[in-house]
Amino acid sequence: MAELDETPIPKEPVQSALPLRAGRRSEQAPLIPARMLNEFVYCPRLAYLEWVQKEWEDSSDTVEGRHVHRQVDRQSGSLPAPDDEFEELKRARSLELSSRELDLTARIDLVEIAGGKVTPIDYKRGKRPHVPRRAYDPERVQLCAQGLLLEEHGYECPEGVLYFAGSRERVRVPFDEELRSLTRESLNVLRSVVDAGRIPPPLEDSPKCTGCSLAAICLPDEVNLLRSVSDSVRPLSVKHSRALPVYVQSHRAKVAKRGERLAISVGDEKPTHARLAETSQLVVMGNVYVTTPTLHELMRRDIPVTWHSFGGWFLGHTVGAGHANVELRTAQYKASFDDQLCLKLARGWVQAKIRNCRTLLRRNWRSDGDVQPALKDLSRLADRAGRVKEPGVLLGVEGAAAARYFGHLTGMLKQPSGETIAFEMNNRNRRPPTDPVNAMLSFGYSLLTRAFLVALSATGFDPYRGFFHQPRYGRPALALDMMEPFRPLIVDSVVVTAINNGEVRPTDFMETPIGTNLTSTGRKRFIATFERRLAQEVTHPIFGYRLEYRRLLEVQARLLARYLMGEIPAYPNFTTR
Repeated sequence: MAELDETPIPKEPVQSALPLRAGRRSEQAPLIPARMLNEFVYCPRLAYLEWVQKEWEDSSDTVEGRHVHRQVDRQSGSLPAPDDEFEELKRARSLELSSRELDLTARIDLVEIAGGKVTPIDYKRGKRPHVPRRAYDPERVQLCAQGLLLEEHGYECPEGVLYFAGSRERVRVPFDEELRSLTRESLNVLRSVVDAGRIPPPLEDSPKCTGCSLAAICLPDEVNLLRSVSDSVRPLSVKHSRALPVYVQSHRAKVAKRGERLAISVGDEKPTHARLAETSQLVVMGNVYVTTPTLHELMRRDIPVTWHSFGGWFLGHTVGAGHANVELRTAQYKASFDDQLCLKLARGWVQAKIRNCRTLLRRNWRSDGDVQPALKDLSRLADRAGRVKEPGVLLGVEGAAAARYFGHLTGMLKQPSGETIAFEMNNRNRRPPTDPVNAMLSFGYSLLTRAFLVALSATGFDPYRGFFHQPRYGRPALALDMMEPFRPLIVDSVVVTAINNGEVRPTDFMETPIGTNLTSTGRKRFIATFERRLAQEVTHPIFGYRLEYRRLLEVQARLLARYLMGEIPAYPNFTTR
């Protein structure tokens, strides 16, 4: 291993400490992991997100870090008693220690014992940084915390070692009084922050954010912009994912796990395969059998299974243990009993929905009739929705806007010639839909409900406790709330596109005594158009960067979380020009 050089290096900038005082520790509180101490010194908000709100997102750095630790994570060896005498070098790997007195717990990668002294060794990915102390404070504090634990258990531990796998260097870190004081102070302040139950504010324009795996969850620039702390946003939340939903709707199909793939088969036919690494969720429609090993693997990978009836009605979803952010759900439940806050959110959703309906109608109008009166009415109703004082009045405004909008929806459609079924609708009807347009709208809204339910569950919300839609009959009220502004932007737009481009034909529908439904082929065509719409990029009107609609649903869910947690003054709805 390379030895440390003594070349002078310029002094590193000092990061200011979080101005909080230590509070009294609860005896029932979980001990602070030394790894969280590292995160806290690096970024207090990051430690809170990971430890308290249980947020996590893998990145290339975290995957590489697990690879570096693959050897030391295997437990081997043990520490001798503190008063034992021995001459030869001893080692213990993956050693777990804790102390209620220090309010600390740690899993030490490697401990070397020689000459009556113990030395904790912490493995780090990457190369040694060129800073004055040859290591950054977060790593030094984490290592010192491990040393304090060893001393608490009776061992002599004057220093530790950081091993940087990228450059294969061992960096000695003396546990001097300055480092010990910084470590103890960081422990006390972290405990204060956790006990206070308030997430630290995001860093301002920090280069740390660009490389953070939780940047898309933390939304530092977005939160600072909405709090009027900064006036610019870096496109941190934009990312493309190769993972897509897998739809299975064949009658009596079977979904089984075959290695790293899903095998989908019907009877004795040759199975179709989908890679698990490229699957974001499994969407099951009708009588489909999913094997128990498949469900277990999907739960382990946090891949939800959503269940629909053969006709497309959303029935529910299956997930693993679910998100552990109890703090967010507590804030959600508390806010749902605040009538004024519920009305404020509902006004915003309805107003954004009406404005997006108006935009879609203005952009896609193709009839010879005059659409301007309808556009003016929708503009007037949107303004009124933002001022109403009673929920009942808001429902009336929403109903009036829906009647005006759906009464003109046929004017956006290209009518086929010489067909027995025309794509037209006089009003919105459902349960069951009585014409092809309403059948597609109902099916599309069911797909959008499922998409929002998955996004909300992944964020930590309870999708069944809403603010505008009442939580009755087990319906996902919050998913229905959040999808209001996106009904015209995603589902109605998909219906218009599918009809006007000839992707869905009149022959893709079947009429029954109780209504009109899409055929199996028609559903496949419509689902393809729907998923293509979710993959389409759009410019966010507030933040200015482009992102997919699929990603936008999650961003809006996280912004609602930031609002309910008191981090931003208002929930920003999404509207297009």
